[in-house]
Amino acid sequence: MEPFSTLIRTATRAQHTAAETSTFMSDLLGGRLGVAAYARYTEQLWFVYEALESTAGALAADPVAGPFLRPELRRLPALERDLAHLRGPGWREGLGALPETRAYADRVRACAEEWPGGYVAHHYTRYLGDLSGGQVIRDRAERTWGFGKKGDGVRFYVFDEIANPAAFKRGYRELLDRIPADALERQRIAAECGRAFALNTAVFRALGEEFPLEPSAA
Repeated sequence: MEPFSTLIRTATRAQHTAAETSTFMSDLLGGRLGVAAYARYTEQLWFVYEALESTAGALAADPVAGPFLRPELRRLPALERDLAHLRGPGWREGLGALPETRAYADRVRACAEEWPGGYVAHHYTRYLGDLSGGQVIRDRAERTWGFGKKGDGVRFYVFDEIANPAAFKRGYRELLDRIPADALERQRIAAECGRAFALNTAVFRALGEEFPLEPSAA
């Protein structure tokens, strides 16, 4: 039988590609947008991770979601340090979620409250993405805007407590493969992974509208 982690990757390939190749992210990684766009993106991430991590405690003993709640993945403290660097000490006062971000965070909360398998779908798409493609964003941000290597501004992407990211990701996928869910529930979780990528792409689309390229930069 096909491992569940493989099923998810196969089922979400198109949505994953759409998120990775969004115009906003392509322009950001290509150095065609300024640090203000990066800061705004980081701000949106705060809302999503606040939803993920503020609800995690209630799922700690859940047989489906509980095994995935590893403390070394926690991102909120690093995000807040980055925002203080990017926005200044009063960063919370200007914090604002795009409607698309609010919809994303609301969906995460709804899954946390009503459907642990759906929460796992969002947990997987975020944290394993941070450990993979997120490292490309860190590298580009360091080079484009002069942040210190793995310093303030990019700490969100630095997992100090994970010595071997490749091994950690393998272990995470093994957890997925052993998730206590029948075939129908696994299909539902895979579909929610696709929804998570679509919600993320909607945020990118909204950010792209907020930070359009000047004609001369296109």
